[in-house]
Amino acid sequence: MREFQRTERLGAELRRELAAILQQEVRDPRLGMITIQEVRVTKNLADAKIFFTCLNNDVKTVNDLLNHTMINFLRRELAHRTKMRTIPQLHFVYDESIEHGVHLTNLIHQVVSDETID
Repeated sequence: MREFQRTERLGAELRRELAAILQQEVRDPRLGMITIQEVRVTKNLADAKIFFTCLNNDVKTVNDLLNHTMINFLRRELAHRTKMRTIPQLHFVYDESIEHGVHLTNLIHQVVSDETID
């Protein structure tokens, strides 16, 4: 059985805390429904890449809010909520994997329906 690495444990903790902060503390209506999908922390714990998805919102606006407007607030809240000595630099990235999966599923259904017609 594979043991979890420290970076994976920290990523999971940061994901939980960021989700709670965004749900409970942030009152900006421009964010709307945002979901933190995954947090990847570098081995030196200096950077964290946060993958997120959002519903019914402009991705560019949400990305700008998270990476520029709210970044200091989010790091400060993480510092209060976690026992980490230093909080990594946060880099929010829109997760396109769900949209990509839906697109691939639609292509597969299209090919299958075309084969049944022939």
